[in-house]
Amino acid sequence: MVEESVTIQIPNGLETRPIAMLVQVASQYESTVHLENGTKNVNAKSIMGMMTLGLDNGEKVKVTADGPDEKEALKSIVSFLTKDQ
Repeated sequence: MVEESVTIQIPNGLETRPIAMLVQVASQYESTVHLENGTKNVNAKSIMGMMTLGLDNGEKVKVTADGPDEKEALKSIVSFLTKDQ
């Protein structure tokens, strides 16, 4: 398992469109991918789960990936969260 804390750098935060795109990125990998914020820990491959986080620009989250392609999955998710949309 690999993990990394990251500050979200998406101007309008994780709204519906960026969430859908993030789920698509996470779904490309066999590994499980989770985002954690405070007491909430959700599957990054679940649109409904991701919407419950309500993450805004500048918030910190912990991204974890576990599986055969965990390093690639983590790198892609972190890249998505930190690039200017």
